[in-house]
Amino acid sequence: MTTLIDRPHTALLVIDVQNGVVAHAYDRDRIVANIATLVDKARAAGVEIVWVQHSSDNMPQGSESWQYVPELVRRDPEPLVHKRYPDSFEDTDLTEVLAARGVGRLFVAGAQTDECIRSTLHGALVRGYDVTLVGDAHTTEDLSSYGAPTPDKVIAHTNLYWQYQAAPGRTAGTLDTADVDFAAAVPA
Repeated sequence: MTTLIDRPHTALLVIDVQNGVVAHAYDRDRIVANIATLVDKARAAGVEIVWVQHSSDNMPQGSESWQYVPELVRRDPEPLVHKRYPDSFEDTDLTEVLAARGVGRLFVAGAQTDECIRSTLHGALVRGYDVTLVGDAHTTEDLSSYGAPTPDKVIAHTNLYWQYQAAPGRTAGTLDTADVDFAAAVPA
C-alpha cells in the first residue's frame, strides 16, 4: 500500500485529453472512449476524478486547443489542476488536491504517453502513491519522424515497463479499462 499516511482513497487522473494534445493522437477515438468509460466507472463507484489540463505558449489557457475534448465533460465538484510541465505534480496544487481527499492510490489515463503520462507516473510513485496505468487509455502522437518509435510501440513499451515497476511500500502496475474495478478500490 501507499507510503502516504491516512490516504485510503483512490482517484482517477485524467491527464491532458485536450483538443490540441490529442488532435493527431494514435487511436484517438478508441482511447477517448476508454477514458469516458473510466470516468463513468469512477463516478458510479464514488471515486474521485481529478482533471489535469496543460497550458503552454503554443496552447494558451482559454484557447480552443487548450479545451478538453467534447467527449469528456468535467463536473463542477471534480477538481481541475492546471499545469505547465510534463509531471502533473510539478509546480501545481495536485499534491494538495489529493491530500485533501485522502488519496493514496492513483489510476492514470490520458496523453501524451511519452511525456506527461510517463512523467506523472514516475512523479507519483516517487512521492509515495500507488500508481496504476490504464494501458488502453493513454495515447500519443506519431513522433517517429524525429527518431522516436511509432506510437503503438511507445504505448506498448510504456505498458510493459510500468507493469513491472516497484518501490518500497508502493505498488504499480497496468490494467486495461475492462479490468478496472473502482468499486473494489473504495474503502469500506
